[in-house]
This record gives sequence, structure tokens and C-alpha cells, in this order.
Amino acid sequence: MSADLIPANPADLMVIRNVTPNIATFSVPFSRFGRIKIGGRGTLVKLTSGNLAVFSPVALTEETRAKVNEFGGNVGYIVALDFEHHIFISEWAKQWPNAKIIGPEGLPEKRAKQLKDPKINDDNFAVIFKKDGKRDVKISQEFDADFDYEYVDGHANKEIVFNYKPDKVLIEADLLFNLPATEQYSKVPESQRPGGFLDKLFRGVQNTEGDATWAKRFNWYLAKDRNSMNESLKVIAQWDFTTLIPCHGDVIEGNAKEVFDKIFEWNLRGKM
Repeated sequence: MSADLIPANPADLMVIRNVTPNIATFSVPFSRFGRIKIGGRGTLVKLTSGNLAVFSPVALTEETRAKVNEFGGNVGYIVALDFEHHIFISEWAKQWPNAKIIGPEGLPEKRAKQLKDPKINDDNFAVIFKKDGKRDVKISQEFDADFDYEYVDGHANKEIVFNYKPDKVLIEADLLFNLPATEQYSKVPESQRPGGFLDKLFRGVQNTEGDATWAKRFNWYLAKDRNSMNESLKVIAQWDFTTLIPCHGDVIEGNAKEVFDKIFEWNLRGKM
């Protein structure tokens, strides 16, 4: 059940901040397999039209509602960034029933098998990204005016990556981690923050420090379809962004393009 994966008191632990005047993040603790502390993050974006898009939504607390209202109040798009980041879609869709739900192929079927979970409803997906013809998919005129997007079907988790062009901000889920999850665990007691053996081990292969050789290896060897993934990464590398918001780990601000090129050097230029 999803209740085993999320904090019981998200309002007490969530860090909400504006990354830009048009983008807010909701950062929370999250442990993979209940043991590896990688953090979780939802992202709220105000489109130039005034409507809002939420990516990998987190719990809809009073504080998250307040931020939505501060940004204008109308959520028009609810996006599951990949096959795994979908737990709170129903919660947001119930509040904003006219919002378009967006996600990768296979996710509606996955959710249909989890309807005994109180967090998950049989929600209708308005836009589903599929490998065949993926670059022919259009979301809406107002959305497409603000975003570049690429379906990285070669990634194991079926990633959809978005670039909010007005603020040069890349938004993704599991494509790139930036551990440790400092911000996401900043409101928990110090004894519960990342630091155990498994945390240190996973951080070793999922951080952007130094030459990041282990992160390069992780993304190279665990690709589901390396050729397709490399093709997608080359598309993303052409976009103009300076900030990168991952679901796991800290936001990268200022030098995000350089970090992206470093982490995916083998994919973009060939393995050394």
C-alpha cells in the first residue's frame, strides 16, 4: 500500500519554497524500500497563461493548497513524471477535476491493479506518452508554448522530462539523482536523516560530485534501451536550462546544464 511509502505527517516535514517566481517545490522525506533515504519532491509551475501544472504531486496539505492559491489557484495539468511517481494523482484530480492527467504508457494499467489502495482511483489520463510516435504527442497550445518535453522510453522507469522555457528549469523524476537529500530531510530529527550504510552506499552511485563516475556507470548499464535513451538524452542536451529539479536529492541551481552533460557524458558522446 502507498501508505507504507509516504510520511504519516507530511505537513510537518514538507519544505515549500519558490525556486523561481513561477516555480515552487514541495520537498519531503521518502525512503526507497523503506531503508534508503532518497527524498521526494513535487513541483508546481505557473504557466504564462496563468494556469498551473503540478509534476509528481505530493500530499495535498493545507500548505500545498495555500501555495496553489498563491500561484493563482487553477491546476490545469497533473503530471506523473514516470511509471513510479503517481501516488497522489487522485488526490489532486479530485480537487481539480478538470485538470488533464499526463503520464507514460503502462501507468493507467498499473494503477487499475491498485484500486484497493485508498490513495489511488481510476482516474482518466488525458495524455499518455508511448514509444511509437512519442514526439508527435501534444499536450495543449498553452502548455506547449512554455515547455519542451521528451519521453525517455529507454529509461527503466519510463521518464518524461520537461523544460520550463521561460525560467530555464528542467524538471525530472528518476533520470538524475542529486544525493544526499539534504533539503528533503531538513525538518526531520537529525538522527533520522540520511547517513546510514545503505544511504552512503547509494549516495556513492547517485551524486553529482567530482567526476561522478559511478553515476555515469549507473545510467549507462541500467538503461532499458540504451540506444533510445541516448537519443532522448541528446535531445534534452540541446535545451536551454540552468536549473534542474530532481525528485530525489537537492535542486541544482545555476550550473544544471554542465552537471547534466557531465552525468550523461557516456550517453551523449560514447563510453570512454
